[in-house]
Amino acid sequence: MRKLTQWVLFSAALLATPAFAEMKIAVLNYQMALLESDAAKKYAVDAEKKFGPQLNKLKTLESDAKRIQDRLVKEGERMQTAERERLELEFKQKARDFQFQSKELNEAKAVADRDMLKQLKPKLDKAVEEVIKKGSYDLVLEQGSVVEVKPQYDITRQVIERMNQMR
Repeated sequence: MRKLTQWVLFSAALLATPAFAEMKIAVLNYQMALLESDAAKKYAVDAEKKFGPQLNKLKTLESDAKRIQDRLVKEGERMQTAERERLELEFKQKARDFQFQSKELNEAKAVADRDMLKQLKPKLDKAVEEVIKKGSYDLVLEQGSVVEVKPQYDITRQVIERMNQMR
C-alpha cells in the first residue's frame, strides 16, 4: 500500500510540472515484441518439429492409459483377478512412463527456450534502444503496468519491425 501511495504522489508531482506536458511517453509490450518477432516464430516451428515426436509418444501413452483405465472401470468387477491385476499393473507402468517422459520433455523444452531467450534478448534490447532513441522518448513504460493506452503511444510494433530487420 505504501508503494502505491508513493507512486500516486510521484505521478501527481509529474502531472503538476510543466516539464511533464512536454515529455514524450511510449508503452512497450516487451513479451509480445519478443514472441512476435520472426526469430521467435521460426524457433516455435523448429521446436515443434524437434519435440513433436516426443509429444506424440506422450499422447499415445496417455490414450493407452486412459483406455486401460476405462476398461478397468467398466469391466473390472466382472474380470478374473489375474486379468484385472495385469491391467492395473499395465496402467501403473504407463502412468509412470508418462510422468517420466513428460518431465524429460518439459526439461528439454525449458532448456531450449532458455537458449532461445539468451540469443534473442540482446537483439530485442538493441531494437528497443534504437526505437527509443529514434523516437526521442523520455519515458517508456511496460504495457503490463499501464491500464490503457492509445495505439499511437504503443511502440511494440516498431520494436518488432526493427528486430526483424536485424540479422
